[in-house]
Amino acid sequence: MNSETQTLLEVRNLRKYFPIRKGLFDNTAKRQVKAVDDVSFFINKGETLGLVGESGSGKTTTGRTILRAYDPTSGEILFDTGDGQFDDVAQYDRHALKHFRRQAQMIFQDPYSSLSPRMTVRDIIGEPLVANDFGSRAEMDERVRSIAEVCGLKVEHLRRYPHAFSGGQRQRIGIARALAIHPKLVVCDEPVSALDVSIQAQILNLLKRLQQDLGLTYLFIAHDLSVVEHISDRVAVMYLGKIIELAETETLFRTPKHPYTEALMSAIPVADPHIVMDPMILQGEIPDPASPPSGCAFHPRCPYAGPECETETPAWREIQPGHFVSCHYADTLELVGVSALQKG
Repeated sequence: MNSETQTLLEVRNLRKYFPIRKGLFDNTAKRQVKAVDDVSFFINKGETLGLVGESGSGKTTTGRTILRAYDPTSGEILFDTGDGQFDDVAQYDRHALKHFRRQAQMIFQDPYSSLSPRMTVRDIIGEPLVANDFGSRAEMDERVRSIAEVCGLKVEHLRRYPHAFSGGQRQRIGIARALAIHPKLVVCDEPVSALDVSIQAQILNLLKRLQQDLGLTYLFIAHDLSVVEHISDRVAVMYLGKIIELAETETLFRTPKHPYTEALMSAIPVADPHIVMDPMILQGEIPDPASPPSGCAFHPRCPYAGPECETETPAWREIQPGHFVSCHYADTLELVGVSALQKG
């Protein structure tokens, strides 16, 4: 870890396994779901790292494990607590976690179920302040009004309940709640997937503006690559609990090096009626994470798979500066990115 890069978070070999038990009273775990399996990455201060993949790939579990909503099975979660000093969040006890959560918060996917219908907007936004003993009632009210205004909410909104708002306004409330305590890191768990497309653009622009104004760092989890391209500085692609490719956004979208990434790119709609879309149709479904395939986990669905893909796990390597991939044939495959598709 180099202090010159201003790294805020570094995740090393993170694993989160969930035991599978036969019944309610059977405590014997016969198998484990490997939701997150040996994941490593870093996020620099002030940047947005997009985390993409199919449903069930482990994106949300990764985010929640980093924030210790789930206890990791193994691995390190190194967080800059200040002055370049890094602590392993994976080893924190309850008292240390309370201090950590002042610096790391989450924006949830569903703006409807993530807000309590029995609390006013003022109480929802102020909840993190109460939990962290922020100050007096007057100081809390001032902070709530301030962050609500920054997030596009009016003072009169603070007296209302969530049912009185649209989906976009509710997500603004959720964003204000996450930012009330002034965190350094925000995990955005598909924050626009439940919103209309026109509202998505407003929320994304709000997040970008807040990042610039408040110096925020985002881990942005999504399955919509168009959204990720708009907001991310770098993108990591997950498949079956593993990160299989990571690069700067423009590089990844222009020259993907993993066949799974190419398949995701081919499905991005292009806003040009003259271009005929030809998405790559992957065969089969994402495998069972409780019994993943041997070798490369993607090989049963990969159109380029060779004999070694079935038996040998590909190494995670830096194929170009800042471009990491886990594929045996990354050096020889000529894969199609979004820019090539847009040219027709």
